[in-house]
Amino acid sequence: MPMQVLINLFIGLLWMFFQNDWSALSFLSGYLFGLCVLFVIRRFLRSKFYLFTLHAVISLFLLFIWEMFISSILVIRKIITPQIRIKPGIVAMETSLEGDIEVTLLALLITLTPGSVVMEVSPDYKILYTHVMDIPELSDAVLRSRNRFEEAIKKVTRK
Repeated sequence: MPMQVLINLFIGLLWMFFQNDWSALSFLSGYLFGLCVLFVIRRFLRSKFYLFTLHAVISLFLLFIWEMFISSILVIRKIITPQIRIKPGIVAMETSLEGDIEVTLLALLITLTPGSVVMEVSPDYKILYTHVMDIPELSDAVLRSRNRFEEAIKKVTRK
């Protein structure tokens, strides 16, 4: 993917050189031309087209913001009740992700959402032990978040 970005930048600069116009508009038109060229030859490249990966990263970021908002509402609702009746506990969650980067990203995203903290990852990277603020309600929300995060992470990291 980084090579595709460099090639695209090079095509943009080459476009400016051949047009003999060193303005930002000329570079932008060359960059868009380079995008078209890379899109046409994408099946000959080893990695997927970098705009698809960029779209998947933006989608993952927006999903994280949404999940953080929803879990924040759940935690606030638990906190502002007159009598706090929570049952904290530890949930073992299996994951279908493979590799250090995917599992680490999932653990970080789950930890950053309010009401849950990944405490440990099994040695084979298949089980995440997560502390949840309220077992009955928030554990279901964390499991739903995990499923959504896993799908989004797979779109970012895999071909």
